[in-house]
Amino acid sequence: MADWVTGKVTKIENWTDALFSLTVHAPVHPFTAGQFTKLGLEIDGERVQRAYSYVNAPSNPDLEFYLVTVPEGKLSPRLAALKPGDEVQLVSEAAGFFVLDEVPDCETLWMLATGTALGPYLSILQEGKDLARFKNLVLVHAVRYAADLSYLPLMLELQQRYEGKLRVQTVVSREAVPGSLTGRVPALIESGALETATGLTMTAENSHVMLCGNPQMVRDTQQLLKDSRQMTKHLRRRPGHMTAEHYW
Repeated sequence: MADWVTGKVTKIENWTDALFSLTVHAPVHPFTAGQFTKLGLEIDGERVQRAYSYVNAPSNPDLEFYLVTVPEGKLSPRLAALKPGDEVQLVSEAAGFFVLDEVPDCETLWMLATGTALGPYLSILQEGKDLARFKNLVLVHAVRYAADLSYLPLMLELQQRYEGKLRVQTVVSREAVPGSLTGRVPALIESGALETATGLTMTAENSHVMLCGNPQMVRDTQQLLKDSRQMTKHLRRRPGHMTAEHYW
């Protein structure tokens, strides 16, 4: 049985009509960057719950979550309507294996995300632990419109903090934006555009690719990398080149 605790909302940041961040104070157990927990509310006499990744570093007591409002959803519109001081329930013990402990050593670590699945990478990069073993870090955030790049200022701040080790690349699929690539992640890998933009190569010999987000993006990218780059899924019993987490 999950151990639920009560948290208090300290901040709501509305990025667009559909995207928002929720910051909560709650007595949760220590977690590892990249993990997720569950948020819940009592609705019509029952607890409605969904899994959300931590955006904040584990060392930061401000528990932050990046969410999209699903208009017909039971939970997300209610979470979006919360105000500072309101209560929300959380599972105290985090879960998930989308963490650096599960990633083998390599020269370049690629972190590819769509939409709100950016969260785990922000947690990992803000914490900054266990990254010395990688020579290069690449953070790719793919969205539909430029307005959806909610955390771009933080991403650029992190890029500065890592002093050339971290390269940030945004991808916008439905409009042309200066500095961003246009299109879908698999197509940008297939064409070589992503590697050209970052100045790094993505090969089985030098890279590990973390994929988080839209299941279609994850599946298509994995298939492409398997077919064209001879990359394999990473398993504990059989080390490979790709680690993935579907985000719904």
